[in-house]
Amino acid sequence: MTSLDSVLDQDGVRLTVDDAVATVSLTNPAKRNAQSPALWRALTAAGRALPGSVRVVVLRGEGKSFSAGLDRQAFTPEGFDGEPSFLDLARGSESDLDATIAEYQEAFTWWRRNDIVSIAAVQGHAIGAGFQLALACDLRIVAEDVQFAMRETSLGLVPDLTGTHPLVSLVGYARALEICATGRFVHAEEAERTGLANLVVPADQLDEAARDLSAALLAAPRDAVIETKALLSGAVSRTYEDQRTAERAAQGRRLRDLAGVTD
Repeated sequence: MTSLDSVLDQDGVRLTVDDAVATVSLTNPAKRNAQSPALWRALTAAGRALPGSVRVVVLRGEGKSFSAGLDRQAFTPEGFDGEPSFLDLARGSESDLDATIAEYQEAFTWWRRNDIVSIAAVQGHAIGAGFQLALACDLRIVAEDVQFAMRETSLGLVPDLTGTHPLVSLVGYARALEICATGRFVHAEEAERTGLANLVVPADQLDEAARDLSAALLAAPRDAVIETKALLSGAVSRTYEDQRTAERAAQGRRLRDLAGVTD
């Protein structure tokens, strides 16, 4: 194994790389890893900075909470230093507001790239934007003290950081609506039962569980994992017959590759 290499460390986000495993850490435990536009830009930069050798990305939050969601300073008239306040954005043009939200969403989109498998290791609070960041990943390991909640609707807003699609895919429309509309907490037992969590472990075993899952994911050949992930992620939008066709095409590519056949 190579030594741990720090690739990026800015605005509450640190990216380190150890061979085929990258770790993205939220590094502001004093504020329960509350999120801001600067943090979202740093998360986007982390995705762009991943070396091509990385196969697994682990997302974690330092301290007692994974992320308590959007920093409430965003809703004050002054907002964040050097940033337009959310109130200013609301007063601007519709196209500018749409473009700004699209930029924020980029921090949440790269985690499902086919060339990596992402794991969120979640403890304590994962509220609003924190919940959506955990949902952005392929897999979730959670501590027994985890508390998921989608509080945007309670604040008169909607979840807009890409979390609605995976939430509905994981728990179904009715439960997703109830979770979002009530803003209630989802605890570890329900998270595992409904598919939000792949695994529940004691809080002091969370990092170890993420390492074990990373090692298991690395045991399979990379190209086979990439093809399988692409097949599964596209299955929901394909018909049964289209999925059969996609399976045949993917298997054909794998067999030709294993046999050393080139087009």
